[in-house]
This record gives sequence, structure tokens and C-alpha cells, in this order.
Amino acid sequence: MIRINLDVMMAKRKMSLNKLSELVDITPANLSILKNEKGKAIRFTTLDALCQALDCQPGDLMEYIDGESQHST
Repeated sequence: MIRINLDVMMAKRKMSLNKLSELVDITPANLSILKNEKGKAIRFTTLDALCQALDCQPGDLMEYIDGESQHST
């Protein structure tokens, strides 16, 4: 399972969902889907825009959780 840590990076950068939405040109609703781990995919262009806006690496936004860890959380 891939966990999206968008909310963590937003908090570290003190950035609101609406401000990030403006910077990456994605609707707040679609950004919220990503933030709440409801999305099924992410485009590389979106990932690139998020990394630029949050001044981070893709690995800061995503982490791999193996099957065993998934059941323990």
C-alpha cells in the first residue's frame, strides 16, 4: 500500500489546502481526495507541481507500507 503524506508536508510548510490548490492549479476537492488517500492514481505532472510548491521530494509525499504493517494500523 502507498500512503500519501500530503497533510504532513502541508503542515510542515504551514500551507493551507486552498493555497496549495492555487499553486498547483488543482481544485481543492481533487487535492482533498489525494490528501485523504482516496485517490487511485497521481499524474507525474501533479506530483511535480506538488513537489515544487512544497519544496520537497516525491518520497516526502509518499511511503510504501507493506501488507503486514497495513493490518497493524
